[in-house]
Amino acid sequence: MFVHRREVQIQWGDCDPANIVYYPRYFAMFDDSTSILFEAAGFSKQDIVHDYGLVGIPMVDTRAKFYIPSTHGDWIAIESRIESIKRSSFEVKHDVFKGEALAIEAFETRVLVGRDPANPDRLKSAPFPPEIIAKLTGS
Repeated sequence: MFVHRREVQIQWGDCDPANIVYYPRYFAMFDDSTSILFEAAGFSKQDIVHDYGLVGIPMVDTRAKFYIPSTHGDWIAIESRIESIKRSSFEVKHDVFKGEALAIEAFETRVLVGRDPANPDRLKSAPFPPEIIAKLTGS
C-alpha cells in the first residue's frame, strides 16, 4: 500500500496545561495526514469530491492507542497508509513516531458519500474510483 510520512512539530496551541498534546489535536493531525496522503498519491480530497460528484469523505469511525506523550517543541513523524479499500469505504492507519519509538497507533474509517440519485435530499455511499484504488494499492 501507498505510505506517506510527514514530520510535524508540536506547537504551543497543541498542548494542554500539563504541556502534553491534548488528544483531539492529534485527530486534527490525522485528518490532515489523510488529506496529505491522497495529495501525495496525486488526488486532492477537493478534486476527488468535485471530479466524482461527491458531497464529502466523512469519517465514520476513529480510535487511537497512545503510548508515548509529546510536548511543545517535539518533532513527531506521522506515517499514514490505506489499510483496506471496500466498495465505498476505506481504512486508514496512522503510526506516529517520536524518534524511533512508536508513540501512537491511530485508525479511521471513511466513506465516499454522494447524493442519492433517487432522492437528492438524501446522501448515499458512492463507489471508490478504480484509478484511485490502483494508485493507493499499487495494483
